[in-house]
Amino acid sequence: MAEQAIHLEADADARRGFLLALGAYLLWGLLPFYMKAVAHLPLAEVIAHRIVWSVPIAAAVLVWAGRTADFKAALRSRRTISMAVLTAVLISINWGIYVWAIAVDRTIETALGYYINPLVSVVVGALLLGERLDRLQIAAVALAAIAVAVLTIEAGNLPWVSLALAFSFAAYAFFRKTLPIGPSQGFLLEVLLLSVPALGYIIFLIATGQDHFVSASSNDTALLIGCGPVTAVPLLLFGFGARLLRLSTIGIMQYIAPTIVFLIAVLIFGEPFDSIQAIAFALIWAALAVYSWSMFRGREIRPAAPAAQ
Repeated sequence: MAEQAIHLEADADARRGFLLALGAYLLWGLLPFYMKAVAHLPLAEVIAHRIVWSVPIAAAVLVWAGRTADFKAALRSRRTISMAVLTAVLISINWGIYVWAIAVDRTIETALGYYINPLVSVVVGALLLGERLDRLQIAAVALAAIAVAVLTIEAGNLPWVSLALAFSFAAYAFFRKTLPIGPSQGFLLEVLLLSVPALGYIIFLIATGQDHFVSASSNDTALLIGCGPVTAVPLLLFGFGARLLRLSTIGIMQYIAPTIVFLIAVLIFGEPFDSIQAIAFALIWAALAVYSWSMFRGREIRPAAPAAQ
C-alpha cells in the first residue's frame, strides 16, 4: 500500500508539473501577439517596463513559496551578485533581440533561434564542460549547421537574429547554473538588479515628456504594465513545473513554443516562407528528431532533481 501511495503521488506530481510547464510553453508560444501589440512603442521603454513590472510578481511568488531566507543570503554574497549581473545582462539582450525581431516582422527567425537553442546548448556543454556527444547528437548538430549554411547562402549573410537568440539564451543557461539559488530566487535577483537602470530610464522618460506610460494613452499604459506578467508568469510556471518532470519530457516540450511561434508567423502574421527556408526548417526538424531520439536511446531518464523555489 505504501509503495502504491508513492507511485500515485509521483503520478500526481508529474501531471501537475506537465500542466504547469505546458502553461509556460503555451504562454511563450503566444507571446508574439503581445509583442506585436507593443511594437509601436520604443524598444528600450518596453524592455524597461518588462523588467520593472516583473519585480513585484517575482517577489510575491517568493514570499508565497517561503523562500525569502535563500534570497536574503544571496544578497549577501558578492559572487552571487556578480554572476547574477552577468546572467541579467544576457537575458536582457535576449529579450531585446526578441522584442525587436517581432516588431520588424522577423518572427520566423525567432522561432528558428529557439529551435536551434537546444543544439547550441549541447555544443556549449561539449566545449566548455567537456561533455561527450554521442553519434546521434553529433549528427543533430551537423544537420543544424547545414540548415544555418543553407540560410546563409540564400540570404547572403548569417541568420544573425536566430543565432543571437540561440547563443544568448544558451550562454544565459550556462552561467545561470553557477547561481547557487533556485529559479524563482534567481529570477527575482536578476530583475531586481536590472530594475535599477530600468527604473532610472523610465523616470528620465517621464521627466522629459518622452514616455508612453504617463504621457500617452491609457491603452499604452496598460500594455507597458502588462509586460511584467507576460514575462514573469511563464518563467515562474516553468520553474515550478520543470522540477516535477522527467528531463526527457522537458526535452520534448521545449519545442512547443517555437512551433506555435512559427505557425503564428506564417499563418497569422503572413511573413514570407519560401522553399529555401522550408528546406532549412526541415533540416532543423530532422536535427531535433535525431537529438530527441538520442535522449531516449539506451538510457534511463530519472525525474529531475527538485530545485529550490
